[in-house]
Amino acid sequence: MTDIAPSDAQARAIAAIKEWFKSRTTEQQVFRLFGYAGTGKSTVLKFALEELGLDPHVSDRDGGTCVPGVVTATFTGKAALVLKRKGTPARTIHSLIYSVIEATEEEVQAAAKRIEEAEGQARTLTGFDRTAAEAAIEAMRQTLSEMKKPRFALNPQSDAAHAKLIVLDEVSMVGEEMARDLMSFGKPILVLGDPGQLPPIKGEGAFTRDAPDVMLTEIHRQAETSAIIRLATMAREGQPIGFGQYDTFVWKMRKQDVTPEQALRGGQVICGMNATRLQLNNAMRRAAGFGDGTMPSGPGEKIVCLKNQNDLGLINGMFVTFDDVVDEGSLYFSAAVTDEGGNRIGPPGADGARGRLRIYKGHFEDHVAFDRYRHDRDWKEKRNLTEATFGWAITGHKAQGSQWENVIVWDDGLGRTEADRRRWLYTVITRAERGLVILA
Repeated sequence: MTDIAPSDAQARAIAAIKEWFKSRTTEQQVFRLFGYAGTGKSTVLKFALEELGLDPHVSDRDGGTCVPGVVTATFTGKAALVLKRKGTPARTIHSLIYSVIEATEEEVQAAAKRIEEAEGQARTLTGFDRTAAEAAIEAMRQTLSEMKKPRFALNPQSDAAHAKLIVLDEVSMVGEEMARDLMSFGKPILVLGDPGQLPPIKGEGAFTRDAPDVMLTEIHRQAETSAIIRLATMAREGQPIGFGQYDTFVWKMRKQDVTPEQALRGGQVICGMNATRLQLNNAMRRAAGFGDGTMPSGPGEKIVCLKNQNDLGLINGMFVTFDDVVDEGSLYFSAAVTDEGGNRIGPPGADGARGRLRIYKGHFEDHVAFDRYRHDRDWKEKRNLTEATFGWAITGHKAQGSQWENVIVWDDGLGRTEADRRRWLYTVITRAERGLVILA
């Protein structure tokens, strides 16, 4: 198993999980194991599953007989990828419990025609009647915009229906509707949460808003000397983090003291707002010698995937490399694509080699001329294209579920409230494994 022995607090957490799973799942479907960074939630989970004798679930789709076991899922694809690399089979919650439904082109065209007819009728009206008609038309436009996005329907044949236990990691971003859908399968759910992290973009975390069954607060002895954990704790508690050096690899510095060239060598840059992300990507591309063009230049460009394409092995949040980039017109370019491990990604060819991918231009063009209507306008064409963008800098929400050896936090003041501010800063600090520089 491991040479690590659980602490007293962790041993009590393991015992509580075992007692719940063996005797109380009928009356309590969800068990909440919470803990801040460095408290050993993953250690507790490993021991608990081993002592319960629970192995990963084997599905009929894996080519064998269905064997009930543990299904592990995360909110983001990148978090699932991180768990897989550590030896834990995992998938996204979306892929576990939902089927994708997309509106047909005919349905979209019919909705657009109804809007056009309503607009014609509205032009014949005056006063309040016209105002009411225009409000109805705006609602129709919003509905049309939503139709152009993939929708998700609950899949009753999901592996969740056959599992003995569902384990959810990184649950702070799971909202009310998704939580309700997960619970509808009637299976015991063990959630690992960190109440200090960012909630969903809209609303609050459905699993982290209620009191935990176990709350780990003691910093694990392997982490207690970490300056990163110390600064994360300060951020979570709202303590001011002063400028200066905290250990050999952890600093807080002023932005004007760091050049884009230095940032290039410092690790993954994480910021708060999308406008900041666009500006930083442009500055760092120039510093790297790639200029201001909208087209990525090939090897050396830092690119992050924005959409899952499970058939190709592309995961939202995964970093990829483009080579042999060819402009194919106004909407897309093509490129040879490799993943973070150097594996070629693309449709299989007749000779077994991987083919090229067609990549949507819009996200790259937004760096030069942002257009809020671009993606709605291009919905039909881009649905069959790979979506990616420059990844020199990413937002804190995009970074959730990921970790890097070295991280640069570009503090742009994100946070409508003091609580929001603490959560954002805590979340981005905990993305760093070894080196951290906070720029303010």
